[in-house]
Amino acid sequence: MEKRITGWINSTESFGAVDGPGVRFIVFLQGCRMRCRYCHNPETWGIAQTGTKMLSAPYEAFPEEIWEKARRYRSYWKNGGGITVSGGEPLLQTEFVTELFKLAKTGPAGASVHCALDTAGEPFDPGDNDFMQRFGALMEVTDLVILDIKHIDEEKHCALTGHTNANILAMAEYLSDLGKPLWIRHVLVPGISFSGEDRSDLYRLREFIDTLHTVERVEVLPYHRMGIPKWEKLGIPYSLAETPVPTGEEIQRAESILCR
Repeated sequence: MEKRITGWINSTESFGAVDGPGVRFIVFLQGCRMRCRYCHNPETWGIAQTGTKMLSAPYEAFPEEIWEKARRYRSYWKNGGGITVSGGEPLLQTEFVTELFKLAKTGPAGASVHCALDTAGEPFDPGDNDFMQRFGALMEVTDLVILDIKHIDEEKHCALTGHTNANILAMAEYLSDLGKPLWIRHVLVPGISFSGEDRSDLYRLREFIDTLHTVERVEVLPYHRMGIPKWEKLGIPYSLAETPVPTGEEIQRAESILCR
C-alpha cells in the first residue's frame, strides 16, 4: 500500500492578517536548515531537538486533516483571504504543501481558495530534477510566493544564516520568469542590513528587485528581540543581544529605498 503524505506541523493560526492578502489561516511547518541569527521561531528548526527543552510539540498530520481544520474559517476569507503555509521552511515539505493546496483549490468544499507560500527559499535547487518537478507541481497550485530575502550580499548572507543566497536569488528570478506573483520581505537589522550611514546593501537589494517582473509588494520587517526568551529556553546562544531595534527614521529610510 502506498504511504500517504503527511507533514510535520509546528502550529496553526486561524486569523492571520500579515502573511498574505486578507484574513488567512496560517500553517507553520516544522523544520528549517537556516540558522538566522535573529530568528524569532527557533523552535521550528528541527523535528526533534535532542538535549534542549521543546517549546511546543510538533505533530504529524495528513493534508486532509489540516484542510478540514482550515476550511471552518472560510467565511472570513473574503477580499482575497485564504491559506498561507509558512515555517520553518515549507519547501522542505513540498509534497505536503502541494496536496494541501490542491484540496484548497479543488477538494471537498474547496472553491479555488487563494494559496500563499511564505518561504526563505533555501532548499531551492535548480540542478536537482526531482526537486524541480516537485516545485513545479507546487507552483501550479500556488497563487502567491512571499519570499524572505535575508541579505543581498552572499558573504554577509552566509554569516547571518549559515547558507548561501545564490540559489535563493535564482529562485526569485525563476518565479519572475514563470510569471508567479511575488511579495519580497527583508528583515531590517542595524549593523547587518545597513551600518551607520551606509545603505549600499539596501540599494543593491532594490537593484535586484528591479530586475524581477512580478513583484507586487516589498515589505520591510523591523528587527525585534521578542524571540530571545525562546533562544534562552532552548539553551541556544543569541549573538544579537546587543543589537538595537531600528529607529522609526531608519525604518522610513529603508522603506524609501526598498518600497518605492
